[in-house]
Amino acid sequence: MKVAMCQTNIIWEDKEKNIEKCVEFIEQAKKHNIELMLFPEMSFTGFSMNINNTKENYNYTVQKISKIARENKIAIGFGWVEEMGHKARNKYTVVNSEGNVLADYAKIHPFSYSGEDKYFVSGASLSKFKFDNFTIGLLICYDLRFPEIFQALSKECDAIVVAANWPASRKKHWKTLLKARAIENQVYIFAINCVGKVGDLRYSGDSCIINPNGDVLSSLSKVEGMVIGDITNDVKQYRSDFPTRKDRIPEFYKTLF
Repeated sequence: MKVAMCQTNIIWEDKEKNIEKCVEFIEQAKKHNIELMLFPEMSFTGFSMNINNTKENYNYTVQKISKIARENKIAIGFGWVEEMGHKARNKYTVVNSEGNVLADYAKIHPFSYSGEDKYFVSGASLSKFKFDNFTIGLLICYDLRFPEIFQALSKECDAIVVAANWPASRKKHWKTLLKARAIENQVYIFAINCVGKVGDLRYSGDSCIINPNGDVLSSLSKVEGMVIGDITNDVKQYRSDFPTRKDRIPEFYKTLF
């Protein structure tokens, strides 16, 4: 599977210009025979709490990206903001090369430290999809700090996407937690972050692909660009060779909470 993490400098709350940038990335990806492109959280607006300017239903961004995917014969994962009455949901959707929705995920853990929970409601379910010979789960940014949902996804998933707008001031956490999630769940991690500056917040990117052993296969910092991987699904073999997962005792863990 040829996959690309598309590390973009998101133009604040400008869906049209950011979608144009998405098309430019696709033109580059086609030269590398990329099958699946993954963009950051809130791909076309940035991490905005101005939900009256950003929220929508399925008839705008999803339709536009579906059309682009279909025209370019490429699968695309992207973040957007779904209208939920007076509030919104932080969504990540994947469409296939025919423009059909493969998976749809709403962020389970709004980032209360930044006030995201005042504007966004929590998602209530996990999401995964089949691609090539992989089963891939979807999570968003702050979800990275909650290992339980990674464990739940890894029961069926070989890879987990983490789409983010993660600030440079906490890049040490980003890098450490991504490796930890890969190692403890024996999965590939496809991590996509943005770059640039919004107000006082800087984003350093550090998008990467990490294998089940915790090795960073490819990464990119500070600039726009693509992190490309040609990944073979060796997860089953890795888990067989080093079978730590079989020693989990979920029945006991439930008694602790």
